[in-house]
Amino acid sequence: MIKKDCSGLACPQPVLEARDLISQNPGESIEIIVDNEAARQNVTRFMESQGYVVTSQQIEEQRISVKGVPGSCAIEAAQGAEKARGTEKILLFIPSDTLGEGDPELGSRLMLNFIKTLDEFGPDLWRIVFVNSGVKLAIQDAETLAPLKALEERGVSILVCGTCLEFFNLMDEKAAGETTNMLDIVTSMHLASRVIRV
Repeated sequence: MIKKDCSGLACPQPVLEARDLISQNPGESIEIIVDNEAARQNVTRFMESQGYVVTSQQIEEQRISVKGVPGSCAIEAAQGAEKARGTEKILLFIPSDTLGEGDPELGSRLMLNFIKTLDEFGPDLWRIVFVNSGVKLAIQDAETLAPLKALEERGVSILVCGTCLEFFNLMDEKAAGETTNMLDIVTSMHLASRVIRV
């Protein structure tokens, strides 16, 4: 097993290191050591997207081992889900928990109504990315949680910025979507047929 210690590296460096290990050592099992939950989730999701079967465990107080063994199930599942989607891949980029500028209470109401209406995009809505205070829309007890969960069940991918969750001390309260990093966000923008900033 090929091992890389990424303790102390800022997002998205642990994912980049995992990507490099995989590309330089095809077919090999790899282990990435990280020191926070956001990095664990990001590295795990990246390895799984590359077809690895992933396990993780706490090895010290501030160190987590993420191990990946080559497999094919994750890639096949992702390809099958992609074929079932619409003809477009629309990405919504949401950097705030309010919609528009001005009164914050009105902005919160407008954002809730906006999230509740996203079904109107139909199957072309591919992914929603939450950054900055937008991550507050995907946490426990948020009014927007139920409609976001419904979108997830319909197959919409939801990515929530791990750095932002940590900044607001909300990592343990995230209740929808997957924790993500800047590499995932930039890659998603590149893959999308349209990016809409809300």
